[in-house]
Amino acid sequence: MVVEPLSSRSVGPLASLNSRRAKWVMGLLCVAMTYLMGRVAYLQTHGAEKFQTSTIAQHTATESLVARRGSIFDRHGNLLAGTVLTRVLYVDPNFMHQEYTSRPGGLRQMEADVTALARIVGRKPFDLILEISEKYTSRYIRLAGQLDPIAVEDIQKLKIPGVGFEWESTRQYPAGALAAHVLGGVGSDGNGLEGAELQFDRTLSGRDGWKKSLRDSRRRSVSTLADDYQPPSHGRHVVLTLDSQVQQIVEEELRNTINEFNATSGECVVMDPSTGDILALASFPTYMPESIDRSSPEQRTNRVLTHPYEPGSTIKPFIVAQALEKKAVRITDIWPIRGPHYRTSYGRKITDVHGYDKLSTWDVLVKSSNIGMSMIGQKMGSSRLRESLADIGFGRRSGVELRGEDAGILNPLVKWTKHSPDSVVQGYELLVTPLQMTRAIASIANGGKLVTPHLTRGWMTPDGSLSPLTDINLTPVQVLDQSTADEVRRILADVPVRGTAQRARSSVYNIFGKTGTAHAAVNGRYNEINYTASFIGGAPYESPRLVIAFVVSNPDKTRSHFGGLVAAPAAGRVLERSLLAMGVPPSPELAEPPPQIASGLYNFDAKAYKRKTVSTGVADVRD
Repeated sequence: MVVEPLSSRSVGPLASLNSRRAKWVMGLLCVAMTYLMGRVAYLQTHGAEKFQTSTIAQHTATESLVARRGSIFDRHGNLLAGTVLTRVLYVDPNFMHQEYTSRPGGLRQMEADVTALARIVGRKPFDLILEISEKYTSRYIRLAGQLDPIAVEDIQKLKIPGVGFEWESTRQYPAGALAAHVLGGVGSDGNGLEGAELQFDRTLSGRDGWKKSLRDSRRRSVSTLADDYQPPSHGRHVVLTLDSQVQQIVEEELRNTINEFNATSGECVVMDPSTGDILALASFPTYMPESIDRSSPEQRTNRVLTHPYEPGSTIKPFIVAQALEKKAVRITDIWPIRGPHYRTSYGRKITDVHGYDKLSTWDVLVKSSNIGMSMIGQKMGSSRLRESLADIGFGRRSGVELRGEDAGILNPLVKWTKHSPDSVVQGYELLVTPLQMTRAIASIANGGKLVTPHLTRGWMTPDGSLSPLTDINLTPVQVLDQSTADEVRRILADVPVRGTAQRARSSVYNIFGKTGTAHAAVNGRYNEINYTASFIGGAPYESPRLVIAFVVSNPDKTRSHFGGLVAAPAAGRVLERSLLAMGVPPSPELAEPPPQIASGLYNFDAKAYKRKTVSTGVADVRD
């Protein structure tokens, strides 16, 4: 028996084990080498791009370059709204803490520096230190805005690490609340919220730019490449049709009238009748555009556009004009008024403030006779009455540039009843806006043309010329023959002389117009407390330069609620003061009506046409 050595028996299994281990090691080495080769390939391609992007991001910063908002000017170049660049103070709390904690006694020094900083910006030192300490991981905190140059210089002298400045656009309104309902305002984000600021936001805003800067380890700007810079495109300047001087006069008279008669609200529009340029537009209550975010919805409401009302007797000139135009009546026609009360054919009672025996068409308008107007309305009929009012623009928007304009209400003919003609000729059963009334009276002033009211002249081009902002069609529409418009304007010139607007009479200019006193419905019902007192008109009669609508809501009845006593005097002052400011020459004395007209007028007295002190009577101005 041959005995095999022990060592020779164990060689086979050990060799097999070592072979398996070698394969595993080689396999792992192959996997590792494959991974390393893949990693190298990745770093040379996509990884290199990502690493480069990360490196650039760490050493560059993109800064937004805010476009300056365009300014708003009146027709004479007076600044109404503008943007100024102010300095904003900010701090990087994270960087500040790192810098101070790396110094011996740094935290004590930080407290002293922040205390000095707080005193400069008008903040409590403890509050500022607490804010920065609580947000020590933050990279940006805004501390103060609209810093003046002296404050900026004092802060820079402190040399506080982490404190810096940036520019910020601030919207300012040099004239305060003047023309607030036209201008509107901007929000904290710089975007328009109301009025022209909202309507022309794109034109005014411009487009922001940007720049990329190479930064050092302390995030300080080192350089900017030309390809990394896009300058901002600043907003365009907008020029309005407003006249600041006329606007100031309007707002003074409107505010004083509302205070005098303890009224709840009021509106006024002044317009050039030949062009439709709105020279003044005011609504009360009002607000400060710079603090629009702190104003109430009631203050911001532009009632000239959004609050239609029943016009009362101010509608009468347009009905008489259309009746003359359509040959339904003549100026010399005599109407049997026969006292202060009249019953229609269907039994409705019509009442006049004063009792007359008879009146000509001329005096039906001058004396504002409801009875005479009812007779004229019956001769015209519902169809022609509605058509006449629609022709002059009632029941539809005027097309002015501002948003929110109400169309008012002019009912379709199918909704008219047998009562409607008598109601409409007295200014009821329809709703109008002050702007619609201004537009309508302009057609009497300019020879029968219906113009489009507008507020903008255009935006200012780099060469100083004006380019249109909107595509509004400003071509007027002839709605009355010139002869008819001239006849009615002459009748209306008698209203401040012999009629209900004697308190509007001027010693300088011949004013024409019509007063109105209308019940104001509350919750669908009329009462003896709520009224609308108004006046529409223009001047000078012989060559009209201005037309006006002046509306006062809910004057205190214990003081007066008649248009001839509340609205007419203020409107007369607005016209006189504005024309004087514009340098318009005084009017000659108003000529008497021709004899064939004068012979049919009520209590005609030629002496009334001699310019004198305005009447202080009450009985003759109640309407």
